Amino acid sequence: MKRITLVCGAGMSTSLLVTKMNAAAIKGNVEVKIIAVAEAELKHHIEETDVLLLGPQVRFLLTKYKTAYEPKGIIVDVINSIDYGTMNGEKVLNHALKLLDEK
Repeated sequence: MKRITLVCGAGMSTSLLVTKMNAAAIKGNVEVKIIAVAEAELKHHIEETDVLLLGPQVRFLLTKYKTAYEPKGIIVDVINSIDYGTMNGEKVLNHALKLLDEK
């Protein structure tokens, strides 16, 4: 099972996106576990993460997280601002899956 973690400032704005991504996963018959966490809580969830996607509001953390987590095999990227703003769970899910396929 693929494990996707979304990070934002408080973990709340990404919760709706997780719901939409889960709906897209069910529709596409994709086995994934998707969670949303606040930036301060990430350290408690990193061991259960294959792909770490940052909300646009915390994109400034990209370099820090790439340096810390990519050597551990975790893919780190930023969610597209438009997909985030429109809560397009299908596009965000497909982006995460594409990143995993390219690994």
